[in-house]
Amino acid sequence: MERHRRVLIVGTVPYNEMSTSRAFDSYFHFWEKENLAQIFSNAKAPAKGHCGTLYQITDARMLKRRFDKKTKTGVIFNYEALDDGWKDSSLEVGSVTAKMYGWGSKKNSLVYLLRKFIWKKKYWCTDELLSWLDKFSPECVFLSFSDDFFIPQIALFVAERYNIPIVSSIGDDYYFNYKFSLSPLYHIYKLSYRRLIRKVFSHKGSAIYIGNKIRDKYNESFGLDGKTVYLTSEIKRHPFREIPVRSPVISYFGNIRLGRNESLREIGDALGRIDSSYILNVYSNEKDEHYIGIFDGSRNVKFCGTVPYSEVMKKSAESDILIVVEGFKKKDVVITRYSLSTKVADSLSSGAAVFAYGSAECGAIEYAESTGCITTCTDKDMLEVSLRSLIYDTELQRRNYEKGITVVENNHRLENSTGIFESVVNGVCGDL
Repeated sequence: MERHRRVLIVGTVPYNEMSTSRAFDSYFHFWEKENLAQIFSNAKAPAKGHCGTLYQITDARMLKRRFDKKTKTGVIFNYEALDDGWKDSSLEVGSVTAKMYGWGSKKNSLVYLLRKFIWKKKYWCTDELLSWLDKFSPECVFLSFSDDFFIPQIALFVAERYNIPIVSSIGDDYYFNYKFSLSPLYHIYKLSYRRLIRKVFSHKGSAIYIGNKIRDKYNESFGLDGKTVYLTSEIKRHPFREIPVRSPVISYFGNIRLGRNESLREIGDALGRIDSSYILNVYSNEKDEHYIGIFDGSRNVKFCGTVPYSEVMKKSAESDILIVVEGFKKKDVVITRYSLSTKVADSLSSGAAVFAYGSAECGAIEYAESTGCITTCTDKDMLEVSLRSLIYDTELQRRNYEKGITVVENNHRLENSTGIFESVVNGVCGDL
C-alpha cells in the first residue's frame, strides 16, 4: 500500500472527539501516525489521536519567555506517552498564566492584537522547534484556519522553509466577515489579518471546505480549486421507527451560543403548546449562565449539561427527534452563514427524525433544507406547524428516513471524505 504524505497540521487544538477538531478524523482517519505531526496552542495535554508527534506552544509560555530567557516555549509529545482520552486539566499553572489560553475565546480585536504581540516569531521559532521539524521533514502543511495571527503565520513559515504546499481547512468565514465598527483597533486587526491570509493563499497549495457555499466563495475569490469534504459520523443508523406521539425523546447536542439558545427556547415553547408534557433535552458544555439562563422557567426545555461523546452516540440512538438550530439575529447569521457543524452529520447518520430551525442564510440550515430529508423551518411563525407535521406525519418520517440513507452514503461516509481529502493533498504535492 502506498504511503501517505508527511503532513504537518498547524491548528489550535489537536484531535478531540468532543470539539471541532473531531473533524480531523474525516481527513486523517487512515493516515499512518508516523506521517502526521501537529503544532498546536491549546494549553491541555493532547490525547492519543492521529499524530505520531505533537509540538505544543502556549500563550502562557510565550508571555513568560519575554521575561525569562530560560523559559522553553515548546513541549514535545509523542504518541506512546499520551493518555487514551482527553483530560480537562490544563498544563499551565499560576493564577495569571492559567487564564492566558482563555483569551482565545474572547473574540475582540484587542485580544487578537495582544496575542499577535506576544507571539513574536523569535520566541516560538526556536532551535528545538526547527530540530523537531527537520526530524519530521514535512511534505505538506495542513492549516486548520484560525482568526488569530500566529496559526497562519506558523503554517506559512513552515511551508516557505521547506518549499512545500499548504492545504487550508476552511469552515468559518474569517476573511470576508467584516463588520461595521467604530473601533480603530478592529480595522487594524482586520486589515492586518486579511493581508496575512492573502499571503497564505498566494503560496502554492489548495483548500478543503466544510460545505459547498463557502467553497464557491473562496475558490472564486482566490483562484483556488479546493473541494468540499463533508464531516463524517461514527453513529450507527438504527432501523426506521415512528415517533411515539405520547412521549417522544427530543434532543439537542452542541453549542448554545450565537442565538442557538434562543432558537432552542422557542422550540421548547412550541413543543409545550403541542403537548405540555413534551421535553427538549439540551446537552452542551456551556457553563455561562448568560446563555443557559434563557431556559430558566421553561417547563419544556431541560438543560442537561455536558456528556462524553460515547454518551452522545448512545443518547442519539435513543432519541426520536434530533434538533439542529441556528440563530436569527443578523450578527449571529454573519458568523454562521457558512458553518456546517458535526451535529448535522451525527443527526443524519443516527436514523432519528431530524428537525432544523434557524435563519435560511445559515450554512447548517441551508444544507439541512437542501438534503430533502430534514424537516426544516426558517420562519418563527411556522415553527409549531412544522413541528406538528413532523411529529404526527408518519409518512413524512419514513420518506425522510429513506432519503437520509442516500444523503449519508453520498456525503458523510468516512471512505468518501478521506478519499477526497487525500486527492487534494496528492494533487498539490505531485510525485514523491
